[in-house]
Amino acid sequence: MRLTCVACALLLASLSAHAGVYTYLDAEGNRVFTDQPRRANAERLELAPPADAPAPPPVAPEAPLPAYLLLRIGLPEPAAVIRSASGGLLVSLESEPGLQGDHHYRLLLDGQPLGEPSRSPVFALDGLAHGDHQLAAEIVDGAGRIVERTPSQPLRLEEAPAP
Repeated sequence: MRLTCVACALLLASLSAHAGVYTYLDAEGNRVFTDQPRRANAERLELAPPADAPAPPPVAPEAPLPAYLLLRIGLPEPAAVIRSASGGLLVSLESEPGLQGDHHYRLLLDGQPLGEPSRSPVFALDGLAHGDHQLAAEIVDGAGRIVERTPSQPLRLEEAPAP
């Protein structure tokens, strides 16, 4: 009888990971454990996982789809050399789809925002220091949270020769 109880406990532990476990009394009054409810009086047992069983892997929440398929700086092209006596520069952005809801474009020069976010994808800049710079663009929502961002791209602003 003791061997039968140990065998049943092992059976329960191995079956709990794969299928439901059922129990019933057979014709002689013996308790039977099985993975099939073969009798009308079979009861399904709810078993807790063994204490040493590894925890199930965490389920990652589904990532929301990106709001934009594309955001890029159209002008100037990456690594462009711009010649301007006044330090002027025209920047044009492209996004697919166009701006949504309360979103705005924001331009960054050397990692710092330039001016206020705008619904226009065109920025006319003036008075920039000559030299090497990094240019990036962002789409921000009404609360100022970044929705999308381009990688920084280099550009060089050189002084134009006098006419």
